[in-house]
Amino acid sequence: MAGRIRIGTSGWVYPPWRGVFYPPKLAHRRELEYLSRQVNSVEINGSFYSLQRPSSYQTWREQTPDDFEFAVKGGRFITHMKRLRDIDAPLANFFASGVLALGDKLGPMLWQLPPTLRYDETQLADFFDRLPRSTEAAAELARRHDERLDGRDWTTTDADRPVRHALEVRHSSFTDPAFPDLLRRHGIGLVVADAAAEWPYLEDVTADFAYVRLHGSTELYASGYTDEALDGWAERIRRWTEQGVDAYAYFDNDMKVKAPRDAIGLLERLRSG
Repeated sequence: MAGRIRIGTSGWVYPPWRGVFYPPKLAHRRELEYLSRQVNSVEINGSFYSLQRPSSYQTWREQTPDDFEFAVKGGRFITHMKRLRDIDAPLANFFASGVLALGDKLGPMLWQLPPTLRYDETQLADFFDRLPRSTEAAAELARRHDERLDGRDWTTTDADRPVRHALEVRHSSFTDPAFPDLLRRHGIGLVVADAAAEWPYLEDVTADFAYVRLHGSTELYASGYTDEALDGWAERIRRWTEQGVDAYAYFDNDMKVKAPRDAIGLLERLRSG
């Protein structure tokens, strides 16, 4: 059975997109609604910078089609500030902030490590062991939030579903051949990051899904992808899904309004066979 394909952008609130990708005078509150009719997934990246509110997740769920799916980026407080240490309360707070309000539209969790964090097998294994692997487990973890989430928490799930996790790395030490094996043992997806050679390029499939982040072909966050490049990514994704692996791909080259065009172009290629 072929895997599912989800293609979109990393975020959707970008002023330069207004009047270029988004129609002139489109209300800002309708931007996700507009984008979600042209791609079938989006990566929530506001959750990386700060804890969102349950009402926001509920609104995003309501604005998108029934078959839409969200990837959710884990908080930088966990990955960049705490650097994966002493994170029991921060993890509980993150999952209590409303992630579960997405219901059946909740896709994989993305954890992006800072470029200064080196490969440490023991540290990573400890982090992976703390991650909830189902929505019931996530709800249980969320109920252990601290007082900062009192009165603005969401700690229930409408059904018990699997929760997937993907890891994006940026330090050269992660080229260690033991790293993919560690991910496979814990069922964690490895992010394939195309980042203009700024960070390691790794393409191992380590879980039942593949996760791609396209940051720019030649200029980080800015350059677009040629037709030939999009053809190449479409071929990679087809190869994975033919092996029964689900595939997620998000364009993060937002600075010059390339991301939505590239995402739509890649999805069209994949839908056309």
